[in-house]
Amino acid sequence: MLIRDRLAHKRPVFSFEFFPPKTAEGEATMLRSLERLAPLEPDFVSVTYGAGGSTRARTIELVSRIKREFGIEAMAHLTCVGATRDELAAVLDQLADADVRNVLALRGDPPKGETSFTATEGGFAHATDLVHFIRSRGDFCVGAACYPEVHPEATDAAADLRHLAEKVAAGADFLISQLFFDNTKFFEFEAAARTAGIGVPILAGIMPVTNATQVERFSEMCGATIPDVLRARLAASQGDPQEVFWTGVSYAAHQCRALLRPNPGGPFVRSPAGVPGIHFYTLNKSPAGRAIFEILRIARVGF
Repeated sequence: MLIRDRLAHKRPVFSFEFFPPKTAEGEATMLRSLERLAPLEPDFVSVTYGAGGSTRARTIELVSRIKREFGIEAMAHLTCVGATRDELAAVLDQLADADVRNVLALRGDPPKGETSFTATEGGFAHATDLVHFIRSRGDFCVGAACYPEVHPEATDAAADLRHLAEKVAAGADFLISQLFFDNTKFFEFEAAARTAGIGVPILAGIMPVTNATQVERFSEMCGATIPDVLRARLAASQGDPQEVFWTGVSYAAHQCRALLRPNPGGPFVRSPAGVPGIHFYTLNKSPAGRAIFEILRIARVGF
């Protein structure tokens, strides 16, 4: 199933992101998460690609296994880092052989120890080039990333939108946003994207907070604002893991309800039916995302 086809016939979609584990214990944790997630029938899961392409083989192995063993549609992340065109073509051929036809095209972060991105000789310098290349290699559905609060390396929001429009023009079928905690930021970004002529579906990237220190680090890396109300609630939890977990779940559930709510004539220029989908960043532990998914199902929000 191509994700673009699912988006054409079903709204909203729900998806979950995992990363290739580094240890046997980590793999067991991820597999347990997938086993518990499968009965909920998510629309797809994605598997990330390590810095510098360090998990290339594991990503291919995992997306193949997820589709084969768990019956969940899978999407492989693919980056420009550390790979020539021939190497990227070989990865795409392997994915096609495994009947994995959904790819998230990313420029990628610099390898560990490096502070800036350097294109590999014989490779690509921009995600736009990778999107175009993937589309040239066969019947793939291509996703791309977007930043509601501007890419950290962009000179300004206008330049960031121009680059995003180029990715869509190159063939991106849909977009997944970087994590955010302030829905207003997302709505403002979505309105600006539509004004700029970007018409593809934009899935909202949600990370339920399960570790306050960790979320501070991630937010700093991607430029996501932590609203005062969330910061205060996390501070009030006083480091109690269960309190942090339920604070994160309840806050993210509130975010999702508001994102999915129909908005005819609302203050932002966006789809009157609400966002077309929610993409949960799981950090390989699905309980928080599953809990929110179940809350939304029980409340019939988006179902």
